[in-house]
Amino acid sequence: MNKFLFFLLAAFICLPFSNAHAFSKMGEDCSKCHKLTKEDATAIVKNMSPAWSIIDIKSSPVKSMWEIDIATGQQNVPAYLDFSKRYLLMGELIDLKEKKNLSRERFEDLNRVDVSTIPLDDAIVMGDKNAPYKLIVFSDPDCPYCGKLHEEIKKVLEKRKDIAFFIKMFPLPMHKGAYDKAKAIVCEKSLALLDDAFARKDIPPAKCTTSVIDDNIKLGGKLGINGTPAMIFSDGKVQPGYMEADALIQAVLKK
Repeated sequence: MNKFLFFLLAAFICLPFSNAHAFSKMGEDCSKCHKLTKEDATAIVKNMSPAWSIIDIKSSPVKSMWEIDIATGQQNVPAYLDFSKRYLLMGELIDLKEKKNLSRERFEDLNRVDVSTIPLDDAIVMGDKNAPYKLIVFSDPDCPYCGKLHEEIKKVLEKRKDIAFFIKMFPLPMHKGAYDKAKAIVCEKSLALLDDAFARKDIPPAKCTTSVIDDNIKLGGKLGINGTPAMIFSDGKVQPGYMEADALIQAVLKK
């Protein structure tokens, strides 16, 4: 036998079992052979940021990785750590077969809010306020996608009388003049003024003194809302961005 092949074979036979086991069969679940404690995970993420902490650890859909849920101080995010504890993936995990964004679904679960802590007395109501299905929308009068969502909400209300939308004015600092418009709309609780704002019409100055807009901005910060539109469903899930009417109806009825 060739001497090189002989020594290669001998070396392979003498490999420790633990090393050989690391080359597991494709798709084999190795989670029983690998452990990750909360203390271990905490030490790992502290290297990324001292302010981060671990919420939960579980096996991920990818069998060679753990899913670790991290509290970053602003939002809770899912991440994925491989069994070597060397590689941390912070991004989107897509199930191609099911066509699901698993990271997005987990992110929404981790960042549910307590709907009961959101005051609605200052909200602009679209639909019947006593409707069985309620959706809270944080909206900026100068946000183009808020305007698009506003029109889709009208389409929803044409089709469904059992859904109501509670619009919380939430002007973003990047939109100059949005704060004053939001204040004027809230002072009069005027859907007509909100329509005018989205139509880019002039809005008269606020006719009252109110802290509602400042309170909404503070509340949005506590809830982790930093963009508009942001929709909050009855189960506390926060959905950023615009949705078309039919998709919105489906999402509301699922909750």
